[in-house]
Amino acid sequence: MRLGVLDVGSNTVHLLVVDAHRGARPLPAYSHKAELKLSALLDENGAISPDGIARLTATVNEAREVAEDKGVEDVLPFATSAVRDAANAESVLARVAEDTDVKLQVLSGEDEARLTFLAVRRWFGWSAGRLMVIDIGGGSLEIAYGLDEAPDAAVSLPLGASRLTGDRLPGDPPSTEDVRALRRHVRAEIARVVGEFSRFSPPDHVVATSKTFKQLARLAGAPRSGEGSYVQRELDRKTLVEWVPQLAAMTAEQRAELPGVSEGRADQLLAGAVVAEAVMDLFGVETLEVCPWALREGVILRRLDQLGTA
Repeated sequence: MRLGVLDVGSNTVHLLVVDAHRGARPLPAYSHKAELKLSALLDENGAISPDGIARLTATVNEAREVAEDKGVEDVLPFATSAVRDAANAESVLARVAEDTDVKLQVLSGEDEARLTFLAVRRWFGWSAGRLMVIDIGGGSLEIAYGLDEAPDAAVSLPLGASRLTGDRLPGDPPSTEDVRALRRHVRAEIARVVGEFSRFSPPDHVVATSKTFKQLARLAGAPRSGEGSYVQRELDRKTLVEWVPQLAAMTAEQRAELPGVSEGRADQLLAGAVVAEAVMDLFGVETLEVCPWALREGVILRRLDQLGTA
């Protein structure tokens, strides 16, 4: 069957169309993205502005029409931290449903961590052993650990690259004082949850997902995306530590000229790198592997599992 997953995130609204059935690998058929940067469309009270709501409904409606054109049988629409944390989340959801007939499911941070973990487990399989999965989104950071398909521990922290850039890095390039303050804040937040994972055995395999990690791995010398999903891509902490001060000294325009860095995300790459460095350091991770599957694939896999038990 042809499924569509509609991901309303902090940076983009992404419709992924796949051909899938239970027991088989979902095959990507079409991808439609719109850069909305919803996290930047908040008013002083933390509510999504009227303009933001109008742009969101128009973007969701466009994605719905694309799904119909591509013959999608079932669309799985969800929203993450940008909508979840908005002061007017309920009214935004109601407006989107009224104007588009799309009822967005708001995922909790723990849901995000669990579904991303499921996708990574299915990608690497049981031979990967105990997994630790790290995901840096636009609004939040998710960390999960486990031996099975459901993680034994899963946490979400408000340390997304877009959120931190908007809240704590006003300059371009940012000041040394702001970067240092961001580093302190990020490490204090992550340190609070390290104990939730230290009671388990060390992971056999540490995996990262998200655009932030893909870009950082590319800077560290990982193969280009054009070389395919099955090429192994790694990021080591030593190289990342060397890149952070270089990114801090650059403007967003200069970062956009780096290999693998998109213009739309260049401004938030520094904040993402600070979070990545902190989580690797505090959890004692020297090297991690980047997985091409993440939250969207997790949503699809869960839906396929539910069809099999219906």
